[in-house]
Amino acid sequence: MAKTIINTADAPQAIGTYSQAVKVDNTVYVSGQIPLDPASMEVVAGGIEAEITRVFDNLQAVAGAAGGSLADVVKLNIFLVDLGNFPIVNEIMAQYFDQPYPARAAIGVAALPKGVGVEMDAVMVID
Repeated sequence: MAKTIINTADAPQAIGTYSQAVKVDNTVYVSGQIPLDPASMEVVAGGIEAEITRVFDNLQAVAGAAGGSLADVVKLNIFLVDLGNFPIVNEIMAQYFDQPYPARAAIGVAALPKGVGVEMDAVMVID
């Protein structure tokens, strides 16, 4: 088993005891991404649309650092403080993913780190 830690300055640095992603053979486990700007490490302004967009940008940056792209995502987990924002997730996700879409779950949660409205993690398989 070949295990590699993935890290990029193009996504927020870990704010706890975890790695941005871990690659084991051809599978990449991407840690939860929240809408932090990687340069400032501050939550992006502009509401839930801006937060969702930043999260997808962060996932895309980690995917690229792992040697893949969002097209390699096979499972996406979405955590929302307000499940009423799920249609907005779908709209923005369509700008980042083409069919066939990854398997996905949307989970309503009471709170997320730094008071954000959305967090996502992913599993990728890179050929």
